[in-house]
Amino acid sequence: MSKRVAVVGGGNVAMDAARTAVRLGAEKVYLIYRRSEKEMPARVEEVHHAKEEGIEFHLLRNPKRIIGNGDGVVKSIECLKFELGEPDASGRRRPVPIEGSEFTIDVDTVVIAIGNGANPLIGQTTEGLALNKWGNITVDENCKTSIDGVYAGGDIVLGAATVILAMGQGRTAAAGINEYLAKK
Repeated sequence: MSKRVAVVGGGNVAMDAARTAVRLGAEKVYLIYRRSEKEMPARVEEVHHAKEEGIEFHLLRNPKRIIGNGDGVVKSIECLKFELGEPDASGRRRPVPIEGSEFTIDVDTVVIAIGNGANPLIGQTTEGLALNKWGNITVDENCKTSIDGVYAGGDIVLGAATVILAMGQGRTAAAGINEYLAKK
């Protein structure tokens, strides 16, 4: 395992990645997030556990670039300091960069754990697949898509959700697939 890991993001996936890095033997784990703890989308208990496990939080910071040694090996991450401005469309205060505030953190691994939207390539490359306005696949009550014989479930249908909901959709899709194949 890497010795010094930077995890970029402030959601539950970022907390999971940071805590997993600790469990896998990383000596130092830095969590870099562009807003304050108050604006973090991660659950409060996830943040609490990450702090308990020794993860160093760099809040109101955002990566500017990843610096390598020229051979494709990460050496450090350069970040900018931020301050909070006016609220954005999400209702959270918008991070505003502070000019001249660049600094580097020596790391050998960078994990990007931001965003959870659907991959736009799915709709662009799959003719006839119905998507909602967020790019998620639309399905019926049996998890059947708009393409005959194709079923979907989990985050690609629901958006970011729980494993339990994804498992439930998996079961529903499996039953739908079974019924579909029985009619063939």
